[in-house]
Amino acid sequence: MSAELPYSEKVMDHFSNPRNVGQITDASGIGTVGNPVCGDVMKMYLKIENNIIVDVKFKTFGCGAALATSSMVTEMVKGKSIDDALKVTNKAVAEALGGLPPVKMHCSVLAEEALRSALKDYFQKQGKPIPFQIKEHKHEGEKCL
Repeated sequence: MSAELPYSEKVMDHFSNPRNVGQITDASGIGTVGNPVCGDVMKMYLKIENNIIVDVKFKTFGCGAALATSSMVTEMVKGKSIDDALKVTNKAVAEALGGLPPVKMHCSVLAEEALRSALKDYFQKQGKPIPFQIKEHKHEGEKCL
């Protein structure tokens, strides 16, 4: 990590070489979230079979940290059960990337929200109750709450 760039090598790798970019035309669940403060928008597509996330893709408009967190969260849930995916938190995403500058932690929050938004869509399409609380993204100035 250089003094000029406060990002870990993992963040830079996922920014420069993002994994799972694209869309799934027959997605089981699609979630879109955005942050009006910074302008980042994430769209996540999940393909779920027998409660396993067999494929996941994303499209993100935003900064390098937004791309990196989107990429990392897809890597963390691909091949996992829905229950395991629901255990993924924004802090786990940031830790998996070797940390994020405090001013960029909101990107990991958006990654978690995009995943949960896509899972919510999946459960609604299946006519099933949503087995988790939907967190409302709130801001105080430029800070995520």
